[in-house]
Amino acid sequence: MADQGTNGNGAGAAAEQLGQNPIQAKIVNQYIKDLSFENPNVHKLVAGIGDQPSLKVEVNVGARKLENDLYESAIELKATATNNIGTIYVLETVYAGLLKIEKMPEGALEPFLLISGPAMIFPFLRRLVADVTREGGFPPLLLDPIDFGQLYVRRQQQQAQASGKALA
Repeated sequence: MADQGTNGNGAGAAAEQLGQNPIQAKIVNQYIKDLSFENPNVHKLVAGIGDQPSLKVEVNVGARKLENDLYESAIELKATATNNIGTIYVLETVYAGLLKIEKMPEGALEPFLLISGPAMIFPFLRRLVADVTREGGFPPLLLDPIDFGQLYVRRQQQQAQASGKALA
């Protein structure tokens, strides 16, 4: 009878090793670190709505170690709506999650904090943005899903290009 724990390629041994030392990651808390909503031309907008607004959304992610096995993943978001009248609104926020991460290999930590961490807290940021814009007197801004993996890859490419230019 064949050994059911392995399939001849070492996968069984890897699974056993992971089973003995599983990676653990959980959200301990989520919070707004910074929030600003500006409606600078409300007096002009009352007189007339103007042209269809143009929306510019900027997103960045960051992470840092706080202590022992506690880390913070944060999403920085800036949304600016403008039209022919001027700036309709500017929403800036930093939304963060406090993550407890245990037994994660050092090489996997940065990608986890900059991809998986933001992906876990993004739905809550999305709701916050919709609520704030609606309470500001505008239709809710419903953010499209963000591919944090692609954002991470782009960031790595930019850093590689910057180091290449620094060496030249």
